[in-house]
Amino acid sequence: MQASSDPRRPAKVIRYKPIDPATIPVSGEDSVPEYMNVLGMLFSMFGLMMRLKWCAFAALLASCASFANSRASDDTKQIVSSFMLSVSAIVMSYLQNPSPIVPPWS
Repeated sequence: MQASSDPRRPAKVIRYKPIDPATIPVSGEDSVPEYMNVLGMLFSMFGLMMRLKWCAFAALLASCASFANSRASDDTKQIVSSFMLSVSAIVMSYLQNPSPIVPPWS
């Protein structure tokens, strides 16, 4: 094999340098946990007030997503209260009407 058939280009090689996290500029905060928390609260209220089981389950899903995306420094009381409100929406909607969930499109 000849050296000229080597497809690698040593002049184009860029060496890896680890990035220091302290030097990275913070462009913006991740607001997904806050949005999911608000969405979970809204769906919980709709599930409680209108006895919509699918809203209560959507609230549980949103509060779990909020918990999964939150940081350790976030307010845990608000996340736990959103989670408990969504669980109470599910419990109350099934105490009012224990029949299986009906999809909203049917």
